Amino acid sequence: MTEQRLVAGVDCSTQATKVVVVDAASGEVLREGRAPHPDATQVDPAEWWKAWEIASDGLLDGVEAISIAGQQHGMVLLDGSGEVVHPAVLWNDTSSADATQELVSELGGPEAWAAATGSVPVPSFTVTKLRWVRGAAADAAARAEAVALPHDWMTHRLAADRSGIDDLTTDRGDASGTGWWSPTSNSYRPDLVELAFGRSLKLPRVAEPAEIVGRTASGVALAAGTGDNMAAALGLDLQPGDVAVSLGTSGTAFARSTAPTTDPSGFVAGFADATGGYLPLVCTLNAARVMSATAQLLGLELAELDEAALNSPGSQGLVMLPYLDSERTPDLPHSTGLVYGLTRATAQPATMARAAVEGMLCGLADAVDALRTQGLPVERVLLLGGAARSRAVQALAPALLGAPVVLPEPGEYVALGAARQATWALTGELPTWEVAAGKPESSAMSDADAAQVRERYAAVLAGTRPLLAAGKNWT
Repeated sequence: MTEQRLVAGVDCSTQATKVVVVDAASGEVLREGRAPHPDATQVDPAEWWKAWEIASDGLLDGVEAISIAGQQHGMVLLDGSGEVVHPAVLWNDTSSADATQELVSELGGPEAWAAATGSVPVPSFTVTKLRWVRGAAADAAARAEAVALPHDWMTHRLAADRSGIDDLTTDRGDASGTGWWSPTSNSYRPDLVELAFGRSLKLPRVAEPAEIVGRTASGVALAAGTGDNMAAALGLDLQPGDVAVSLGTSGTAFARSTAPTTDPSGFVAGFADATGGYLPLVCTLNAARVMSATAQLLGLELAELDEAALNSPGSQGLVMLPYLDSERTPDLPHSTGLVYGLTRATAQPATMARAAVEGMLCGLADAVDALRTQGLPVERVLLLGGAARSRAVQALAPALLGAPVVLPEPGEYVALGAARQATWALTGELPTWEVAAGKPESSAMSDADAAQVRERYAAVLAGTRPLLAAGKNWT
């Protein structure tokens, strides 16, 4: 009998650190741990390390390799000795909205950025945070000698044979979300760091997808790691024609591609994946929390909101633009949510619940359409994340997204993808692990009704966009 080999995958996400220990041959999850992160948009990276120690406690006996998948875009500034000089500015911090507009203009507009890096920066991107910190925290900026991403910092911290900043590493996937690395040329654009920050910074070496980049004090191999979305694509084993739509804290729609994409509109980010290919991706800031916030507003439990939305005959013309935490796609960093079409007939809990679910899904439907525009086939949608468990979401998604929907079994797919990468680094072969998936129980919307809902959503967005862009605070 072949001796079982164990690997660990880590999801250092916005909300928590999650660790899975997996049988490298089958992908079976044998042990799991979790610890929360602070609920903030700027976080001391020491909090991630503390969460890692709690989440991994007692899990790592026999583990031969570890991979860290981290939340994309977060900016970790380090001095020459490797000490953090400013709290990490996370992807969902929109303080750099004005800096983003400056940078896009200074390089020559959206087309220039798309050509240079495959993406047009939005306030989530790390490059915009460099410009922001230069003005908002000048003392910290003056001390900075290197810039890293969350997964880079965690991998560096785990490695026993590293110190300072000389041995920092990253990977193609996470590097492609910075705004200073080109998936097309497979190389850094240090001139864009200088444009944003006013001077050069040490950048992590970009490791090969299956590379072992170091070892822990106990000799465990460290894989290159990657960004959370790239790891999710690995964990789901996305195939041509598959689009993953994730409804978590943020909403994402992404697909693997053999060729790089460039979208001057800025809707689709032209990321790389964790295998040497590409991962065109659209991200919204608002997804599952739209439903929880609406439930709180209506005085309902989340399950009650779900039932009300499912049983409502429709939203009856009520439209919710769900930009409760501003928005990244469309690029409206100063926006707030908006409800249009309130009448005595529509001012009902069930109608509002239905409009919330429809509004959240319409934003992701626009994302899926944007991937189609980039030439990516959409033969099926893999629906995942916390809100994917909603019966109302499952019933409305196929018609609104315009494709058959499957539901992967609930699982930590980011951490599983990291474990799959760790196996690849350990054995030299990318394993094939089965991903079990089912279908929604029923569909509650016709294609004709879906077309009407999406048309109303688009019309309200077009008519109110100047007001949303201005983001005037009326308080």
